[in-house]
This record gives sequence, C-alpha cells and structure tokens, in this order.
Amino acid sequence: MNNKKKVMLIVPMLHQGGFERVCVATARLLAPYCEVCIVLFDSHDIAYDIEGLDIIDIHLGVREGLIGKVFRVLQRSLKVRQLKRQLRPDIAYSLGSTANIVNALSGRQAKIWVGLRSYMDMEDEGKIRLFVKKADKILCCSKKIEEELREKYRCDKAVTLYNPLDMADLQTKAEAEKPQLPWKDDRRIIVSMGREDDVKGFWHLIKAFALVKRKAADTGLMIVGDGDFKPYKKLAEELGVGEDVYFTGMKRNPFPYLQSAQIYALTSYREGFPNALVEAMALGLPAIATDCPTGPAEILEDQYGILIDNMSPEVNYDASVITEEESNLAAQIKDLLENPEQMAHYREMSMKRARDFTNEKYVELIRQWGGM
Repeated sequence: MNNKKKVMLIVPMLHQGGFERVCVATARLLAPYCEVCIVLFDSHDIAYDIEGLDIIDIHLGVREGLIGKVFRVLQRSLKVRQLKRQLRPDIAYSLGSTANIVNALSGRQAKIWVGLRSYMDMEDEGKIRLFVKKADKILCCSKKIEEELREKYRCDKAVTLYNPLDMADLQTKAEAEKPQLPWKDDRRIIVSMGREDDVKGFWHLIKAFALVKRKAADTGLMIVGDGDFKPYKKLAEELGVGEDVYFTGMKRNPFPYLQSAQIYALTSYREGFPNALVEAMALGLPAIATDCPTGPAEILEDQYGILIDNMSPEVNYDASVITEEESNLAAQIKDLLENPEQMAHYREMSMKRARDFTNEKYVELIRQWGGM
C-alpha cells in the first residue's frame, strides 16, 4: 500500500522566472518523499526541464480585460477544484499571485499552502486577507514578509521558506557550455539577470555602467533575461555604450553567462527573494545590490556583499539625467574593479553565503510542515 502523501503544485506557467524555477525544483526535491504533480494554467513557452515530472495543463491562459480576467479566475478555480476532488492531494501548494488566488478559492479538499515569493504580493490587501483567511500555511520568501504578515494581519500561519539552491548542479550547468559573447576582446563584465520589467531597474544599471565605462574602458555590461529591451537598447546607444551592453535574451541555461562575469549587480527597487542574486553568488561573483524590499539585505547581511541604497521606481530613459543613486552605484562598481583584494574577498564571501541556501534545508522544512 502506498502511504506517500500527495502534493499538488500550482503555478500559472513555467516560462523563465524565479518562482517558476522554484516550482520545478520543489517537484524534483519532493519526488523521493511524496507523489507530486504540477498544475499549469498554460504550458506555452516552458523554459525548464520537466522531463519525468507529472504535468497537468488546464489550458486556461491569460485573458485580456478586467471582465475576462475575473472570468478566467473563476474558470481556473472550478477546474482546480475538480482536480483536487479527483486526485485527492494532501497539500496544494501554489506559487505566484494568480495561482495563490485560485488555490484559495478552489476548495479545501487539500491543505492550502500559499507561497508569497515576491514583496509585490503584499501590495493588494484584499488578496492578503483572502490568503490569511483561507490558507493553512503561508510560505514567505523572506523574514520581512513573514514579520509584516504577523504584525499587520495578526497571521500566525506565516513561515519563512528561502528558495532552494543546488550549488553542485549550478556549477555543472555553468561549465556545460561556452557562452556566446559579442566581444572578441577580454572584458571585465558586470552582469545582471532578469526579465524585461521596470521593477528590475535596469535603466539605473545602464546609466551607472556608462559612468564606469568612462574610467574603465575594458568593461562590458550583460543583461541576461527574456524581453526585447528596446527602450534600454536605445538608452545605451544614447549614452554611447550601445556596443558595450549585451542583452542575451532568454537562456535555458544562463549560468555560463553568469560565470563569465566579474561582478553581479542587482538594481531592483522591489524583490521577494532574488534567486539570481544567490545563484550568481554561488558561482563566486561579488555582489552589489540595492537595499530593496525584500531579499538583498537578508542575503548580504552587511558582510557578504555590497548593499547600496534602494533605487527610485520612477522610470527615466533620459540619457542626460544621471541621479545620485546611479553615480553611487557606478562608484561602487569602479572601486570593486580597482581593488583585486576586495574582489577576492567578496568572491569568497559570496560562495560562503550561498551555502546557507541549500536544497536540504528547503526540503527538511517542507517535510516537517507537511508531516512527510
């Protein structure tokens, strides 16, 4: 008789992104201990290796307009309710705001675990109150989110669960291929990773890089992630660094590109738990990150990297406007590039800190909470 517990993971899609990667990792990590399936709203453009995983596509992708979106939420909730009744999972664990809503509204045939993987999830009080009321457990990607739930919403269901990391697998992937770079000369590369989204603050990074380039001619900037980045490319051209900024597009294996760099820079003005930051640190990249809510401060802890003031959320593609924040970021990058001892120190500290975010710790907590 099979006594393994059943876990249903619910996620909108599996295109490139932080919580999508966590979803796939969770399915693989829990497989030895329970029966796992992943319920997708839309299987279009899957960016991760799902071979061997139990994938259920309910074929209810995005609809435009407010009425269309509300109707889609109801459709998804009804379909997931049917799946819960049919498959009888013990736990339904959702990741991503839209998946969390569906999980909360689709009935209590299973314990409802809601995963808050970004601080943006905290902006809608109505949604948070729904989760607090309906969920059996709220899994937060940072201590700050957990603390806010406990203090503001008097929620005793909130716990912190940092994202999992497999350093050995990361290193293997980083060495699996050679990155295709556009520069023939040897460059000292500053890299950042994320989809095209204003929240990532990439215009700040490009402006700061243009200042760095004036003093360090052998540098290049690389942004790894999905999107056409048209306004960012135009900004780089206007700043005179168009040939020195490389937008790789989406990479199924981005880690060779990360490993080819010398510094990782995070300029988001809001995060949850920035996977890319920890992944870069695991590959030995010194890290410079904004003190945005939430994630970087918890990860760097004033000793494992360089934490700078948060950046303005006001998008500004005007090449003639350079803010004090951007000048400060440029100064930090230049100082690090010019100080080999400091570079070596932060490389060591990056790898040391990355070892605190392991697969084993992640699975141990889920098994403990789920009684597996």
